[in-house]
Amino acid sequence: MKKMKVVVLTLCAGLIMAGCNNLAKGTAIGAGSGAVLGAIVGKIAGNTAVGAAIGTAVGAGTGALIGKHMDKVKAEAEAVKNAQVETVTDANGLQAVKLTFDSGILFATGSSNLTANSKSALNQCATLLKNNTDCDIAIYGHTDNQGFKNSTAEQSAQKNLVLSQQRAKSVKTYLQQQGVSASQIRTVDGQGQTNPVADNSTAAGRQQNRRVEIYMYASQAMIEAAEAGTLN
Repeated sequence: MKKMKVVVLTLCAGLIMAGCNNLAKGTAIGAGSGAVLGAIVGKIAGNTAVGAAIGTAVGAGTGALIGKHMDKVKAEAEAVKNAQVETVTDANGLQAVKLTFDSGILFATGSSNLTANSKSALNQCATLLKNNTDCDIAIYGHTDNQGFKNSTAEQSAQKNLVLSQQRAKSVKTYLQQQGVSASQIRTVDGQGQTNPVADNSTAAGRQQNRRVEIYMYASQAMIEAAEAGTLN
């Protein structure tokens, strides 16, 4: 077990330092250490794996094809206005694409109503999702840990949770209005202040923590296409 951990960590470090694309990483993940390596990469990236585990191991060829496909998805996603785009892993250790929007771009302070300026970015995002219907979608809202006036810390945390949930739902509703299928959006949730990515003690850190994340990951149909060798 100890040797396995060393091998996996070495492989993980090699992938990161080499700057491999998703094809290379997909092959490595599919080659056997998928679950372990996926968890390590996800933890280093500060992300939680999304999607439901399919319950069977994904082979190297399948992982490679999905990785190559997700390279194309990421390249397309990088054209979305005001979105930070990065590669993460899903619950099966497969490559996925994450888009992060600063909530200040999408919403006024304390509001879950989308601003007029936000719709341009979300229109582009809707087009991206419609162009990639073989990707399942998860939407998560997040807040900083700032309190609400006349509220206890516990009450503020609950209000932040509700606000994050409402914002995630607002994004989902707008994307559906732009033609994204409801069946493609598998998860819509808010995590409030519980999953910060930066230091809440600074203004810059709080700004990073106020965000909406959209994950694009391999659907069952994509995995089956990759296993059949028909995924492009």
